[in-house]
Amino acid sequence: MALFRITTTRFADTQKIVPQVSVILRQLSDASTDLKAVLAAKIPKEQERIVSFRKKHGNTKVGEVTVDMMYGGMRGIKGLVCETSVLDPDEGIRFRGLSIPECQKVLPKAPGGNEPLPEGLFWLLITGDVPTEAQVKAISKEWANRAELPAHVVTLLNNLPATVHPMSQLSAAMTVLNSESKFAKAYASGVHKSKYWEYVYEDTMDLIAKVPVVAATIYRNTFKDGSGIGAIDTTKDWSYNFAHMLGYDNPEFIELMRLYLTIHSDHEGGNVSAHTVHLVGSALSDPYLSFAAGMNGLAGPLHGLANQEVLIWLMKLRQQIGDKYNEQQLKDFIWKTLKSGQVVPGFGHAVLRKTDPRYTCQREFAQKHLPEDPLFKLVSDIYKVVPPILLELGKVKNPWPNVDAHSGVLLQYYGLKEMNYYTVLFGVSRALGVLASLVWDRALGLPIERPKSMSTDGLIKALKAN
Repeated sequence: MALFRITTTRFADTQKIVPQVSVILRQLSDASTDLKAVLAAKIPKEQERIVSFRKKHGNTKVGEVTVDMMYGGMRGIKGLVCETSVLDPDEGIRFRGLSIPECQKVLPKAPGGNEPLPEGLFWLLITGDVPTEAQVKAISKEWANRAELPAHVVTLLNNLPATVHPMSQLSAAMTVLNSESKFAKAYASGVHKSKYWEYVYEDTMDLIAKVPVVAATIYRNTFKDGSGIGAIDTTKDWSYNFAHMLGYDNPEFIELMRLYLTIHSDHEGGNVSAHTVHLVGSALSDPYLSFAAGMNGLAGPLHGLANQEVLIWLMKLRQQIGDKYNEQQLKDFIWKTLKSGQVVPGFGHAVLRKTDPRYTCQREFAQKHLPEDPLFKLVSDIYKVVPPILLELGKVKNPWPNVDAHSGVLLQYYGLKEMNYYTVLFGVSRALGVLASLVWDRALGLPIERPKSMSTDGLIKALKAN
């Protein structure tokens, strides 16, 4: 046993460098598959750590706010805490310290699969630990057992006209699902605030279990003449069941869903959907109402709708130049787009200053599974010519492609061609990250969010006084 202690200490010292070690350590231990019990053990320690940190550094200044930040959508203001992920301008997204390639390597996979299971990412996001296969299987089973929709939600979805946008349908269904909120019921009964996180956790597990069923029902009703979604298989994973309910049984498409639902899950706390869920949740609105609000933000063309705009632009480009084009034709179309006052959709990012790792992993998936697809080849060629043009333009800080530049191409290839639905897929994935954060918001007792605003006259007066 002494040797084992020494060995694990050495592993712990190298854990930041070699993330796989945390997997080995957990497989050696008899780790609990009860996620709520794991959280219950972690939360008091994290509460104590943050209380101590605030006591020592509560008045320490972290940054300065400029007038441009105030008028520019609070861009760059350090004013939020998000534990689940951090977005580095050069490295891209890190989920609890792990990059996307590291997550692909260490997170458990389905039998015979190569892509990480979203259940594993959720465990990582909410606990900070890389889960074992047993823990991931436990989450898959629990979500499958919680997936059934109440009758009134099914009735609502089945009676919405197909002309209602899929994102509006998703938002409506999530709002109405708050009739099932365990947090709302507990709050109304006077539960102590130290217990809030437990009921938010229960709502989170229910919501994540049900959102693929809602999303699949929307898809079948809107695009497939209302044909049934089929039953949940409690022996299968979350992505498999979602793909099956959509009507897709292709193993490659199921693998794509596992990858897609993993990489779209979280993008630190400042993006519109994540911030909205946090903001609405800070008023102690239940997770269903908070998530519905976040989905209304995700539906915007500057956020989750962007992948649809990329695909529309690609279709116009392909229609004009065909599949037998040369580099100059690509450049001419891109310059035409820019000179008309439009942007090249799918390129640039508010934070990133290099190619989005979410783009890269989707590109690698395409290179493996659909290397000869004409639309993929077009995206690859655009990748070569757009960044130099944007750099030549001199107005773009990040000329590299983001996640939206690629996702639509993959979905099109496997037959999911309904572009109006793509943001719903994004929303299903985003539930993992924003709800993991919401559990911790309540565990840490974060207060209602209420930043101070100023009028332009007041701001001018304050600046003159200085």
